[in-house]
Amino acid sequence: MNHEQLISNYLEGASFVRNAVEGMSQEQLLAKPIPGKWSTHQVVCHLADTEALYAERMKRVIAEQEPPLLSIAPDAWMSRLVCPERVVEEELRLIELTRNQMVRILRTLKPDDFQRHGIHSEVGSMTLEIVLTRITDHLPHHVRFINEKKRALAS
Repeated sequence: MNHEQLISNYLEGASFVRNAVEGMSQEQLLAKPIPGKWSTHQVVCHLADTEALYAERMKRVIAEQEPPLLSIAPDAWMSRLVCPERVVEEELRLIELTRNQMVRILRTLKPDDFQRHGIHSEVGSMTLEIVLTRITDHLPHHVRFINEKKRALAS
């Protein structure tokens, strides 16, 4: 896939989450219809958190020479970052704004810039292209879980 297509897919991904939660009531957003799984509200908070993290990673790879890229513990973030106090609409806007800002940056880069890399604390060397691909794939991955919850709520 060429870089412009990857960037377009990245930008488009923000609408996937908004579309997935559209029309859900607060009760449905907070429900946990699948035992042991996060609520849709928690998934959206996780997505907003990881958007900020991946934007930071991409910026570091673009701006710095082989920067460290730290991993996270999603369950620890969920338990400590006051998800119940957060508002889904704000989280959706954060995802959209973060992606809009990053697209403006990404579209200025030369092809060689996508081969710059950082050093991830768990997986080692990661190019900007790989970091961008991972976050581009992250939202659709979680939208499947949201849709699974919606089906469980409907049955």
